[in-house]
Amino acid sequence: MTTLITGGSKCGKSRFAEDIITCSSGRRIYIATMQPFGSEAMATIEKHLKHRQGKGFETVEKYTDIHEISLNSDCAVLLECVGNLCANEMFSGERMSMPSAKVVAGIRRLAAQVGELVVVTNQVGSDGVEYDKGTAAYIAEMGRINGGISQFADNVIECVYGVPIVLKGVLPC
Repeated sequence: MTTLITGGSKCGKSRFAEDIITCSSGRRIYIATMQPFGSEAMATIEKHLKHRQGKGFETVEKYTDIHEISLNSDCAVLLECVGNLCANEMFSGERMSMPSAKVVAGIRRLAAQVGELVVVTNQVGSDGVEYDKGTAAYIAEMGRINGGISQFADNVIECVYGVPIVLKGVLPC
């Protein structure tokens, strides 16, 4: 079962995703994609660690190349977050890459391996603002990635003010 959770910043996506995984049996794996750069990133990482405390999660830090992860079918996996993964893939090399196909294929591979996959992503690009070339390319890649994942996901859920709204499938757990 694959569930894609989207929504704006600070809308309850992470907490909802954790709740889905804690309903699952087997190993609970948290794939962290946020690189610990700067005080804001560290604060976010600490907040997420605190929320997961006592819930039995094993953390795997993987900032790029998500396709390299190998897990067993007894795992319930929370991948957080596609926005960081996309940015890491696009901007970590010497030149900007367009990683949508690579990221979608990696997540599809992960979904085929495990019993439960919950993917947290960000809703970007709906504000109507014109951005510089790099940011516009990032927004376009995120659109392709989110669309690609939603094609094979069993469930697509948008969190709005902490309320999960089912766009495809059912409300898990």
